[in-house]
Amino acid sequence: MSNKEVKAALKNARDAIRNKEYKEALKHCKAVLKQEKNNYNAWVFIGLAAAELEQPDQAKGAYKKAIELEPNQLLAWQGLANLYEKSNQIDVKGDLADVYQKLLELYESGDKQKWCDVCNKLVELYHQEKKYLEVAETWQKLIRMKQEEGAEKAELHQLWKKMIQLLKDSTRNQDNKTGPLLLTAFEHVLDSADTVPGEDHQNLYKDFIQYLLKFPHEAARLEKACHDMMALYPTVTYPLEVLCLHFIHSGILSEKTLQCFSRLLEMDESSGPGIIGFGIKCLKEKKYKEAVKSLTEGLQKTNQCPAAWYYLAEAQMKIHEHRNAVLSCNQVLEALGTPECPNLQWKKLALQLKAETLIKIANADAAEEASKALQQIVDASSDPVVSALKGQAYLNKGLVDQASKISQELLLSHPDLAEAHALEGFIHYSQKNYEQAEKSFLNAIERKAETAEYHQYLGLTYWFMSDETRKDKGKALTQFLKAAKLDSYLGSAFCYLGNYYRDIAGDKSRARGCYKKAFELDETDEESGTAAVNLSVELGDMDTALSILNEVTEKARPGTAKWAWLHRGLYYLRTGQPSQAVADLQAALRADPKDSNCWESLGEAYLNRGSYSTALKSFRKASELNPGLIYSIYRAAALEQILGKYENAIATYQEILKKTEDYVPALKGRLGECYLMLARSALDNYLDRK
Repeated sequence: MSNKEVKAALKNARDAIRNKEYKEALKHCKAVLKQEKNNYNAWVFIGLAAAELEQPDQAKGAYKKAIELEPNQLLAWQGLANLYEKSNQIDVKGDLADVYQKLLELYESGDKQKWCDVCNKLVELYHQEKKYLEVAETWQKLIRMKQEEGAEKAELHQLWKKMIQLLKDSTRNQDNKTGPLLLTAFEHVLDSADTVPGEDHQNLYKDFIQYLLKFPHEAARLEKACHDMMALYPTVTYPLEVLCLHFIHSGILSEKTLQCFSRLLEMDESSGPGIIGFGIKCLKEKKYKEAVKSLTEGLQKTNQCPAAWYYLAEAQMKIHEHRNAVLSCNQVLEALGTPECPNLQWKKLALQLKAETLIKIANADAAEEASKALQQIVDASSDPVVSALKGQAYLNKGLVDQASKISQELLLSHPDLAEAHALEGFIHYSQKNYEQAEKSFLNAIERKAETAEYHQYLGLTYWFMSDETRKDKGKALTQFLKAAKLDSYLGSAFCYLGNYYRDIAGDKSRARGCYKKAFELDETDEESGTAAVNLSVELGDMDTALSILNEVTEKARPGTAKWAWLHRGLYYLRTGQPSQAVADLQAALRADPKDSNCWESLGEAYLNRGSYSTALKSFRKASELNPGLIYSIYRAAALEQILGKYENAIATYQEILKKTEDYVPALKGRLGECYLMLARSALDNYLDRK
């Protein structure tokens, strides 16, 4: 076949393809290949015809052969791209991307429009495959091409905007390269916007800041974006709220941070981050109750803020609301466990504070929970303070040997650590080795003099060591005063100051003030509450006594605060108010149904009210619970006599006299009087012989 015949055969093949006679086209091409096996156009036409005849493997082979012959010719690459685009096979997408890359290379110096079309197709392919870095890099090439062609600002703006849309899901699987490209796209969109300021521009800024929050290492960029948005939109609180939350979460509490908190509250006094910021400011100024109030209020509005929960726990710890502090620590850990808060910088702090708080609760269950919290701290074994906490947890569980082992190891490895000496002191104190405990606590105070707990325990050591150290003003009293000064919320320090002034100094008024303070700090402290009430009564100040009792009983849940109900019931009994006494004594018995003295007092209240049958039941209940209560047995007999049950009354009087022969009330006419009443009753009923 001559060269002329080859050209004619190729023309026939092209015409056959145009007329959709694909088999005919294949015949012409094969005839050409017999003569010229490396004819580029023949292989391209075979690829085209085979593709239309749904013979993809033959088509692919033909195109690849053509490419092998002429790698920089367009036709075969275009045909292969069309073949892959029509294919339903997933495994060809990688090959298609390579084909598009080659087409971009071939179009680059020629047809710019086709280059852009292929570029769009390649980006779409990468996006389907979630290859976000390739999406970003390819789209940037498209933008550069448009810039070189002198595209309008509006067109470039839309292209950068499209890039944001393409990459918006890329933050779910962050890599080190895609993130910065996305943020760069945002910056270009913001810079190229027409209407500034404007609603669309403002929303774009919000989106930009939202994405910046997903990149913890972009803190400087976040701060700049917030400040820039604040400058453009001074009445919008959003960037300032984000900035405040950023400062809270990063632990940055500089003067600049505090100014942000104040400015935000000036703009919106109900702003959650602003209120949280004010609470943190109060915490740093040692205004702990105000801190708890503000942080609690702020967290009701801005719940997902682990740092704020931590600061709340810290403030609650300072005012000895230990159980609330544990709940707040749990909120920190729960928030850190969500995808929105992957930052773990607060985890160790929260676990350590939770353990400290549980140790203060001082029971075995809390100590076990504290141990579990400490086990979750990464590298806990290398932190001596955490080791000291482990020792305290062991001690609270009664595992003295394990606690002692940790104490000895810490004293050897960290002899200047206050917590190591304090742990040794706690162990000695628990064993009543007061002289050794004194040395340990003095060593701890020497190293950390501002810790109220160390002074409190040294004071307790002196209190129980001997009468001399208890009475010595320079010992127990001095340490309790120091503890109370360093921690004005430490109720136990005020309680022991009350004990000192009452039992040692004999100063009832000052003692009453200390007990009252201790009870105000801890309303579960029955010892201080009872002492404050009793001393108020002794000092003739019933108003103070009643105000304390009223406050407790108003807040008390059913079945609690027995001591307050009992004291107020007895007061009403003494002052001739039997109905009120009955109500309060019943409430006391709900808290402790087996208190025989309380049943006896209730019987007295019913008796004074004239409820004889109920009074009789109460006195009988008291004597059942405590058969030694002769007064209750006597009162029961007297009531049986009043109710006309003379035989029962006589038997009860005789029972009393068997137990106590000289019990005056029973001897003084009651038994004889009862016999006389029985005789009179018989006479009235005509039973003369009786």
